[in-house]
Amino acid sequence: MLVCTATLPAVNPEATAGSIMAHRDIQQHRNPLVRSALLTAGWLAVALGVIGIFLPVLPTTPFLLLAAACFVRSSQRFYNWLVDHPHLGPWFRDYLEGNGIPLKGKAYAIATMWVSIGISCWLVPLFWARIGMLLSASLVSLYILRQKTLPVAKLDQRR
Repeated sequence: MLVCTATLPAVNPEATAGSIMAHRDIQQHRNPLVRSALLTAGWLAVALGVIGIFLPVLPTTPFLLLAAACFVRSSQRFYNWLVDHPHLGPWFRDYLEGNGIPLKGKAYAIATMWVSIGISCWLVPLFWARIGMLLSASLVSLYILRQKTLPVAKLDQRR
């Protein structure tokens, strides 16, 4: 069994109070095998999310949300580190806290999704696959549009 010996800086309880409150009702798994699998999946998702910052075809936010979901169920320390990280946390912190998604983020997500779906539909000759892609893109667009839009004042406070 592999053991992670990486050390993280001490977590300030006041600095992470919001991130802890967002998911305090989710219990960590007691099974060490499940926790190890979740930690592995979480770190893989963090790696893919960081790569996605530099590669426009790889989405950043969904991978960071996946990592947060894995960490909240396996390691409160890694969850707090990710949510409070100065470069990675802002990508998804407002969404986790229920504050909403910035309008610019909504527009970017929907636009890039539809461009990639359009290219995929052009490349994939199967009619049923095209229908599936268009249906899923429509549902994801609807989901994004129904999320609260983060007020501009909240964005200005972070700067």
